[in-house]
Amino acid sequence: MSAPPQPRPVFCIVADQHRDRGVAEAACAGRFTHNGVTLELGLEPDWLSAGLVEDREWAIEWSKFYYGLDLAHAFAETAEPRFLAAWERLARSWIRTVPVGADPSHVAGRRIQNWIYAWNMFAAAPGFPGLSPGTAACIAGSLAAQVRDLRGRLTPERNHRTLELYALFIAALALPDLDPDGTLLDFAVTALSENLLTDVLPDGVHRERSTHYHMITLRTFVGVRENARRFGVTLPDGYDERLARACEFALHCHRPDGGIPALSDADGGSYLGLLERAGGLLGRPDFLWASTAGGRGAAPEECSPSFPLGGYFMQRSGWGANGTPFRDERFLVFDCGPLGDGSHGHYDLLNVEIAAGGRPLVVDPGRYSYSEATPNWRRWFRGTAAHNTVCVDGLDQTPYARGKPNDAVAQATFLGRHRAPGLDVLHGEVRSPCYDVVHSRRVVFVAGEYWLLEDRLRGDRPHRYDTRFHLAADAWHRTQVAVGAANAVVRAPGVTLVVAPARTPRLEPGWVAESYGVKRPAPVVSVAVDGMAEVTFTTLVVPLACDGIPPTLAVHASDDATVVEVRGTGLDGRARDWIAWRPTLGHLELGPLRVRAVAAWLRQSESGAIVAFGACDTDAVAGEPMDSA
Repeated sequence: MSAPPQPRPVFCIVADQHRDRGVAEAACAGRFTHNGVTLELGLEPDWLSAGLVEDREWAIEWSKFYYGLDLAHAFAETAEPRFLAAWERLARSWIRTVPVGADPSHVAGRRIQNWIYAWNMFAAAPGFPGLSPGTAACIAGSLAAQVRDLRGRLTPERNHRTLELYALFIAALALPDLDPDGTLLDFAVTALSENLLTDVLPDGVHRERSTHYHMITLRTFVGVRENARRFGVTLPDGYDERLARACEFALHCHRPDGGIPALSDADGGSYLGLLERAGGLLGRPDFLWASTAGGRGAAPEECSPSFPLGGYFMQRSGWGANGTPFRDERFLVFDCGPLGDGSHGHYDLLNVEIAAGGRPLVVDPGRYSYSEATPNWRRWFRGTAAHNTVCVDGLDQTPYARGKPNDAVAQATFLGRHRAPGLDVLHGEVRSPCYDVVHSRRVVFVAGEYWLLEDRLRGDRPHRYDTRFHLAADAWHRTQVAVGAANAVVRAPGVTLVVAPARTPRLEPGWVAESYGVKRPAPVVSVAVDGMAEVTFTTLVVPLACDGIPPTLAVHASDDATVVEVRGTGLDGRARDWIAWRPTLGHLELGPLRVRAVAAWLRQSESGAIVAFGACDTDAVAGEPMDSA
C-alpha cells in the first residue's frame, strides 16, 4: 500500500503574519473575521453563498484560507488535535461543495498556496499524527485539479497574474507528482520573470502605483527568490536587478516609524521583515539598515530619491546615523505621476504624506472598501477631497468611475527638483479634464526640519479652491484652530500648520483606514477660497510638540519670485529663515543677501548673523549684503 501524499516543504513568505491564536480559536468554532466583520458560519459552511452580499470582498478573503496558517501554528505550539481537525473539516467541506473553477482565479491562487503552506506546517509540527484517513489523497487530488484549472485561466497581467503564477511555482516545487516532466515549473519560472520585468517599472515602482500592491507583489517576487535558492532553481537574467529596484522603492517609501503610506488604493502596514529578507538574499546592507531601524547593515546613501516613472518623490531628513533617532527623522512623499494601471488609481495627484517624531502626521486615508453600496465609501476614499491636495469646485480631478477610468484622466507633470545644502524643492502640476484650472505645487523641505507647500491655482473664471490636509486618527478631538492678523495656525498632536495669508481653516470630519474594512475618525483641515480665478496658498508644516511655539510665516511674492520669511526656527526656536524660489535662474532677495539662483535659503541667528546658506542651480552670489530686515 503506497504512503499517503505529502508536500515537500516550501518557504512560506507570509508565515510570520499568521500566528494569531485568537484567529485559530475562532476558526475552530467556525467563526471568521475579515475586513472588520465577524460571521459565525461553522466548520462545514455554505461556501457558495455565505458572506456579505453587499461586499464580496469578505467571501473572497474567507475562501483564501489564510486562517489555516494560524491553525497550523496553534497546533505546532500546543499539539492539540482540534486545530488540525478544524483545518481538515474546512478543507474537505470546501472540496465537497465548491466546483473547481467556481471562484476568481486569484482566489484559487491564494488558496492553493495556503493549503500547501498549512499542510507543510502541520506536518513539521512535533507529534503530527498524519492527516485523517483519506484526507491527504483528497486534498492532493483537489490541489491537482485546482492547479490544472488555474493554469488554463491565468489573469493576463498585473498583480493577480503574479500571485497566480506563484501558486503554480509553489505547487510544482511542493508536489512534484503534479509536474513529472518539469514543464509546469519551467513555465512558472519564465512567466514570473517576465511578469516582474513587465509590472515593475525600470525605476522600481509597480505599474499600479499603489504602495500596498507594490508590497504584495514584491513579497511574491522575494518568495520566488528564496524558494529558488532553496531548491536550486536558476532564475532568468535580469531578475535580481529588477527585484533590487523594487526593493529600493520599498525601502524609501517606508516611513521612519516603520509603516508605509497608504497611497493609491492601499492599506497601511509594515513590510520591514520582507525588506530584511531581501537584504540577505541580495547582499544589500542598506536594506538591512532600514529594516532594523539602524540595528544592522549600513545606512542608505540617498535620503531623498526620485522615482519619476512611478511618480513618487521622497524627502527624508536622515537615517538615524547622525544623532537623530531613526524613528524621529522627518519624512515626506509627493505623488506627482500617472494614475496607476487598472482600477486602483485614486484621484490624488500632487498629494503628500508627512511623518516625523515616530508617527504619521498628515496622512493618506487609504482605501477602506471596494463596495459601491450606499453610502459608497469607495467613492469617498478614492475622491480628490479625501487626499492632501487641492479640490476645485468640489470636483474630482478625474471623473469618477466604478472601475477603470472611462474617459480622459487628470495628468500630472513633474516640473523639476532643485537641491542645495539644507534645501530640497519639488515642483509639479496637474491638469484636469473636469475644469480649466492648472494647479501647481511646490514642496520645499528646509534644513531637514519643516516644509513649505505653495499651491498656485490659475483658472479662466472664478472657482472654489479648497486645499485639504488629512490628519492622523490620534488628532481626532485634539486639533485646535487659531486665526491671527497674519497667520492662521492649526495645532494637532505632533504637528502644526501655519497658513498665510490668514484665511480661516475649517475642521471637517474625515476617516483613516489603515486596513481594509476598518476605518477610524480623523480630522480634515480645509482652507478654502471662493469666487476667485487665481489664488496662491502657502502652508508651513512643522513637526512640533504640544508645548512648542509655532513659527510665524510671511510671504513676499511677485510675478518673478516668491520670498518666504519664517521666524522661530532652529533648535532654539529663535532663528529666522529666508526661503525663495522662481521659475528660472534669476535674482532672489533673501533678507540680508541677494543671490542668482532658481531657489535658495539662508538662516540668521537671533543677532542677525548668517549661520546657514544654500542655493540651487546658482551661478553667483551677487552684490553686497542687503540691510538686515
